Amino acid sequence: MSDVTETARVGRRGREPDPERDDGLVDAGLAEELVARAREQGVELLGENGLLRQMTKAILERGLAEELTEHLGYEPHERAGAGNARNGTTPKKLHSEAGTIDLDVPRDRAGSFEPRLVRKGQRRLDGIDKIVIGLYARGMTVRDIRAHLAEIYDVEVSPDLISTITDAVLEEVREWQARPLDRVYPVIFLDAIICKVRSEGTVRNKAAHLAVGVDVDGRKEVLGIWVEHTEGAKFWLRVMNDLKARGVEDVLIVVCDGLTGLPAAVTAVWPEAIVQTCVVHLVRSSMRWVNYKDRKKVAAQLRSIYAAATEQAARDALDAWTDSDIGRQYPAIKRQWEAAWEHVIPFFEFPPEVRKVIYTTNMIESINYQLRKITKTRGHFPTDEALVKLLYLGCREIGVDHARQTAGRTLATGSWRAALNQFDLMFPGRLDRA
Repeated sequence: MSDVTETARVGRRGREPDPERDDGLVDAGLAEELVARAREQGVELLGENGLLRQMTKAILERGLAEELTEHLGYEPHERAGAGNARNGTTPKKLHSEAGTIDLDVPRDRAGSFEPRLVRKGQRRLDGIDKIVIGLYARGMTVRDIRAHLAEIYDVEVSPDLISTITDAVLEEVREWQARPLDRVYPVIFLDAIICKVRSEGTVRNKAAHLAVGVDVDGRKEVLGIWVEHTEGAKFWLRVMNDLKARGVEDVLIVVCDGLTGLPAAVTAVWPEAIVQTCVVHLVRSSMRWVNYKDRKKVAAQLRSIYAAATEQAARDALDAWTDSDIGRQYPAIKRQWEAAWEHVIPFFEFPPEVRKVIYTTNMIESINYQLRKITKTRGHFPTDEALVKLLYLGCREIGVDHARQTAGRTLATGSWRAALNQFDLMFPGRLDRA
């Protein structure tokens, strides 16, 4: 073990790197030598006494010793005079990606040494926290995470520790929920997903409301997550007022489902906004009335309505379909489309570039699909806060723009530039506020 320690030393007395080489701190020859010696001695690469764990222990202990030398101001075995001095070591168990390491942390007599490499009270390397949060964000349960860490990293952790690690992001969530937003968003999508949450001793369905904005650069980001018992226009009004308080002064188009009262709530907050009903939601809702054997046929025929070139052509296609044999079998579909018609037709005023962006909430549906994947593994959530925490981590996992570090921020459609030019022509001056 001493040979490994000596070889792994990195400090001011270490060998100067060759500027002609770009092999990092450990070149291939050194790695091959270490692996060969481990095999000769019957030492596994991984495992409880494996080479990786020994190297991690040696490097950490050597680094801590260097920090103490820097703190004291003299090398080991040199005379320190009447000043502070070394005072042995303190044992510590440290969880790491290499497993649980029995670490000997050096100390000084004055008790003034504050190590930076492994801080006082630290029981885990930062990598373990990242692994736990990453697994949690992908929908793994606490039991699954414990089993994964034990099997892959030989690290035993308690359920409380996993909760403590994931709860560390709650402050980050609160800051994210209150962050300032852009003044203008060309498009905002509103939708909700239903999750089970324990409340007042019983498990109930609750709606997690998501607002997804597309900024002037064509990037989409989750603006916030709000949890309420049901999805309703009054609660959406509170959500939109929150967005306005965080800086959203104007929205060109708000795309949402056909929830009663929601269009009026939108215009109450942003009077100039156009409300567009999600056509995909409308078609999906129409399928509730259709026999299974007719669904594909009806869905294909309804496409002729929303794919029409003009509003009048769409109206004619709806009338033609309702007068057809299959249309007469499902009169409820006509009533549903006519009731929503006022908010179905706005996108017919736009060219194809813009229609691709706004006629559906597929953009938010893709996010909801990913979030449903990670929430369906949980029977229920103990609190609203636990639900928001997982959804936030899920959004962060979906895509983060590293320039702005915004959860759930990804690029929008490739035709965005063409759509943006059309927005500028159709809404003169409003994008200039951005």
